[in-house]
Amino acid sequence: MAAIGPGPEARMVEAGKTTASGRAATTGRRRGLLLVATVAGVAMTVSLALWQLSRADQKRALQRAIDERALQLPVAAADLPPADLPPSAALEHRRATLVGRWDVAHTVYLDNRVMDGHTGFYVVTPLKLAGRHDAILVQRGWAPRNAAQRDALPPVATPSGDVRIDGRLAASLSRAYELGREVGTRPIRQNVDLVAFQAETGLRLLPLVLLQGEPDRLGGSQDTTGVEGPAAAVGALRATGSNSGDGLRRHWPPPAVDVHKHYGYAFQWFALAALILGLYVWFQVLAPSRAGRAVRADE
Repeated sequence: MAAIGPGPEARMVEAGKTTASGRAATTGRRRGLLLVATVAGVAMTVSLALWQLSRADQKRALQRAIDERALQLPVAAADLPPADLPPSAALEHRRATLVGRWDVAHTVYLDNRVMDGHTGFYVVTPLKLAGRHDAILVQRGWAPRNAAQRDALPPVATPSGDVRIDGRLAASLSRAYELGREVGTRPIRQNVDLVAFQAETGLRLLPLVLLQGEPDRLGGSQDTTGVEGPAAAVGALRATGSNSGDGLRRHWPPPAVDVHKHYGYAFQWFALAALILGLYVWFQVLAPSRAGRAVRADE
């Protein structure tokens, strides 16, 4: 007699078992992938948060160094490296007192600079250091722009003869965003590249700049033969309250590092890690457990 195979009901049962087994395997793989993705996401976000905290520690150490340098005695020209050697990082943010003569012919005006809520120029003039064969760029101060004549230079009274300039050393001049690279030797510029400016002027420029405070006169005539701009406006400049007599504002922002933003970024990364972990626990642990209890209660 021929063997009798399983009946329709048995085949349906076997098919159901096969389908259930395949569904369980698929669910297991999905849960495994979700677990791997969750662990990777939490690990990545926590590592980024810890990196931000380390950056905050670095910034706090830098701020302490800046504060300590501000309390040190001012450096003199003899303490500065020659123009062809890189400066020591310890010189940045140090106070300095330098003696020299202004090179008025190479004064430039950095455009679109804001001070006290007003737009104007930062006036930059090389200072030829006394007793040396090099010079340093000095960011002398801020001057307003002539709204009627945007290409007009602001008048800046510049003394002839030796001057003593007190200020703070910085790595570079103020920089503003610019489209492309400037070409030319106009006095009004967006930015100044130290290497290009050195080639343009023939000066040996130190790889540092000085943000000027209030200088004291040492010698030279008291006239204003070095006045830059319309001479008729010099008298008005002397009434602006600047101790140096040049009428420039010098409300430089203190050197500071933004530590708090790193704490904010770290909080965001920790919060994202907590969110990833919380979503996994809810949808893969708590929600299925509650659904299972609800089914057993209905039975």
